[in-house]
Amino acid sequence: MNPLSSIYAAGVKLKNRLYDAGMLKANRLLGPVVSVGNLSIGGTGKTPFVILLGELLKQRGIRFDVLSRGYGRESRGAMIVDPNGSARQFGDEPLLITRRLGCPVVVGEKRYEAGLLAEKSFGPQLHLLDDGFQHRELARDFDIVLFSPEDLSDKPLPVGCLREPVASLKRANVIVVPEGMDFTPPVGKFLWRIRRDIEIPNASDRPLAFCGIARPQRFIDQLEKKGVSPVATRFFRDHHAYSRGDVEELLRLCDETTATGFITTEKDAINLDENMKVLGAVAVARVCMELVNPADALDIILRLIGERKPSA
Repeated sequence: MNPLSSIYAAGVKLKNRLYDAGMLKANRLLGPVVSVGNLSIGGTGKTPFVILLGELLKQRGIRFDVLSRGYGRESRGAMIVDPNGSARQFGDEPLLITRRLGCPVVVGEKRYEAGLLAEKSFGPQLHLLDDGFQHRELARDFDIVLFSPEDLSDKPLPVGCLREPVASLKRANVIVVPEGMDFTPPVGKFLWRIRRDIEIPNASDRPLAFCGIARPQRFIDQLEKKGVSPVATRFFRDHHAYSRGDVEELLRLCDETTATGFITTEKDAINLDENMKVLGAVAVARVCMELVNPADALDIILRLIGERKPSA
């Protein structure tokens, strides 16, 4: 292993041991906390899965909110997300979640402070913790970890993309993998499988595809599976905040490649904000996620958070 990766992995292992031993204490909220996280730095579908869980909760009439860091925002402290706000103020993923689910979303660097604000504002209801597996400062009642085939062969940061080793899956209650992935979970852990698809309304016949997400090639592969073949692509870094210069570059590339329009992701549409109007014809691909066997998933969560004491 690369020395830098070894140092990083050792630091993560030490932190987890301190929490496991009770030497570092996690803060507890009044309402139960269900965490959705992963092992890598992005691209496993945490946000679509939070939306999926939120939809299941809404079907049961269960009140909930979402706690998020609000990655990429320029503001500080705990804040309730305004659905009509901007990614610069609240972060792109919190805005996407509240617009899709219509539920309260609270952002904060310290998720405990975000939770306190949520409980003060909405009462001690169920909290969905977005990207929470490594955020052990907030105690949770149930841990869901999304796991991808790429994680099996990846390396720890900074050489690879893993924030924790695969052995950390033993802390999870449920491990979620793509349908068809060959994976045996640790003993005693639930294994859920998901299908992931996209809806593409009004795509042009010769689109230019662009995005700023963790795994852009996956987006292109999904487009091609749906019969959409971009004439050109342009990738930006994850959570990219689009400038007028970026938009002008995309318009030039569209002219050079004789593309007849654009196609991008929901998250990018949020980050484009007012620049969407400048681009003109933009099809926004919407990620759809479903559990292969969803009938008992929510029952498992509700049963376990009701049966046992929260753990850090």
